[in-house]
Amino acid sequence: MSRLILKNVYKRYDNTEKKLFAPKKARNDFAVKDLSFECPDNSFIGILGPSGCGKSTTLRMIAGLENITAGSIFIGDVRINDLLPKDRNIGLAFEDYALYPPLSVYDNLAFNLKAKKTRAEKIKEAIDRVAPLLKVDELLNMKPSALSGGQKQRVNIARAIVRQPGLLLLDEPLSHLDGKMRQTLRQEIKRMHREIRCTTIIVTHDQIEAMSLADIIIIMKDGELQQMGTPMEVYDGPVNEFVAGFIGEPPMNLLQSTIIRHENGFFFTFEGSDLQVKVPGRSEALVSDGKKVTLGVRPMDVFITDSDTSTPVPVAVYENFGDERRVSVRVGKEILNITTTENVSYKHGDIIHLNFNSEKTHLFDPYSGTVIT
Repeated sequence: MSRLILKNVYKRYDNTEKKLFAPKKARNDFAVKDLSFECPDNSFIGILGPSGCGKSTTLRMIAGLENITAGSIFIGDVRINDLLPKDRNIGLAFEDYALYPPLSVYDNLAFNLKAKKTRAEKIKEAIDRVAPLLKVDELLNMKPSALSGGQKQRVNIARAIVRQPGLLLLDEPLSHLDGKMRQTLRQEIKRMHREIRCTTIIVTHDQIEAMSLADIIIIMKDGELQQMGTPMEVYDGPVNEFVAGFIGEPPMNLLQSTIIRHENGFFFTFEGSDLQVKVPGRSEALVSDGKKVTLGVRPMDVFITDSDTSTPVPVAVYENFGDERRVSVRVGKEILNITTTENVSYKHGDIIHLNFNSEKTHLFDPYSGTVIT
């Protein structure tokens, strides 16, 4: 069993004076706060968030490298809070390769198994099984100094799984690699996960890694869980402005708006701009005349149109990325980003007309930041 469960987990690095359940202002020094989630057996989980959000601390608590201030962690039915790291049946690969320079790749892979006094034939059998999965089978006689960064990271991950862990933990394993190598290794990690069928958790600040690798994404901010769901659940249904602005490249547009009622329905309006966007029928029950909201809409759900029935807006920035074009316009004091695959070209000041896919808009409370449902 490699099902992982965290129940109300807290981590504070200096917990000698303040009490756990003190008022909120007195417990803002928690690195992780009341974190609970469950990872099903054989799933691939991505813990995603900005630097300092507590994701690596969470991984280190699971691995046993950090003590838990409060709460419980289970692997299967076993509470592992007090187990030593070596007794948790966990494989761990950090962003730093941490390979032993004097040893060959083979001996690096075999190191943990030799420490457990595993028989040589069993070690060879394990390495022969794992090495081809990460394409290090041709590197076994080489020393780490002769390897590229991508090869070192492959060896690093292979070393973590050669011991056949019940739980594989990857702490930003691709952060040191260039763009092309990151893409290649992402594909290999995904393929490897299908082969070994091991519950895997990757910690990353890169949403592309999380979206492409994980079955389930956990998004954290300031030590707290913001949302947990499949990649498309968090992309299509963000629960707050933070998730909406963090997931997606380019991120979702978040525009401050006041609702105005006309004879033909409700409209989003924006201070300092004549632009008006109709509130979709599914959202009309959530708004009222004069209500303040934050309108969320993804750049690919804003369309440039030839029709002159919509409000004209001038182009502020135009960028051509080959496979797509990005256009930015000013809406009052805010910037609205548009992504299109149409073969268009603009210069600063050109006038364009916009249509919104109103059914793909999101409404957030401008004070709490939570989605309005």
